[in-house]
Amino acid sequence: MILISHSGIFIHAQDHYLSYCLIYRGGQFQNYAKILLMTMRIVFMGSPEFALPTLKKLTEHYSVVGVVTQPDRPAGRGREMKPPPVKLLAESIGLPVIQPSRLREPEAIEQLRAWAPDLIVVAAFGQILRQEVLDLPPYGCVNVHASLLPRWRGAAPINAAILHGDEQTGVTIMCMDAGLDTGPILSQQAIPIEPDDTAATLGEKLARLGADLLIETLPPYLEGELQPQPQDDSLATYAPMLKKEDGWLDFRRPAAMLARQVRAYHPWPGAFYEGWPGGHLKVLRARSVLDAHLQLNPGERAIYQGLPAVHAADGLLILEEVQPAGKKAMSGKTFLLGARNWA
Repeated sequence: MILISHSGIFIHAQDHYLSYCLIYRGGQFQNYAKILLMTMRIVFMGSPEFALPTLKKLTEHYSVVGVVTQPDRPAGRGREMKPPPVKLLAESIGLPVIQPSRLREPEAIEQLRAWAPDLIVVAAFGQILRQEVLDLPPYGCVNVHASLLPRWRGAAPINAAILHGDEQTGVTIMCMDAGLDTGPILSQQAIPIEPDDTAATLGEKLARLGADLLIETLPPYLEGELQPQPQDDSLATYAPMLKKEDGWLDFRRPAAMLARQVRAYHPWPGAFYEGWPGGHLKVLRARSVLDAHLQLNPGERAIYQGLPAVHAADGLLILEEVQPAGKKAMSGKTFLLGARNWA
């Protein structure tokens, strides 16, 4: 399309992906801009709460043609089937959803091909993408990862950053390859880890940060102005998938590490003290105290300033909030009122 006016000649052309706008004025083209069209077809893959801000942002800026998420799982005491959060959001928006047990299932691959994505965006999906899927979209697969890669590759980067006492973490937008979070990096943004951050609170911050960074990163990437940079594999660390037994507190460890474990594993798998005759005691909030005058016997119970405590390798773990088996959460002080044989 060509329009001629008193301000110059306006030329507009488009292909499948981009709209090109040029103004010819004073003998030269000026004000060149590339505008991504809503015709860019994106498939989103994600499952937990962390993925929700990314899906929301994508639907505001692009055409999301399909969503892939994990199958419904039994949850709670009644073991009723519970859908993943991404499924609920996608259906509320009116997006088509598939839930393959394995992405390699023929029906899943067939549906991906039918959606004909130009780009696949992944955020905490929970399955490894095979090369067949990675090669499907012309612009590849882009992942929103909750760490500053190459630190904390793997399934539980938020938990690992808190557990190991990192002072900061962040999000990475990366191009995916066949490895485990080994693909080249498009962009990163860091934030500090606050002393009271849990996996839940830090995860919420990183989810919002990742969604915003993705929307900032996609235009220059899709326009070819941003080139992915390889990771330094020599700096890689790994955050394996968590298991329920990871939550047990081992009081032969330093008190500060146990306090970080409580924060790192909240809300799942949780942190548990198993030396209580009344049953497993879930520790919801705790802090460490180092005292050179204490005679330490790791695992021994104590009372410190009116709160339940347990001896660790080098100090005390103060239990500020707990949840006894079969009961509601309560403060450590309230717990002691009914636990007269604590120490």
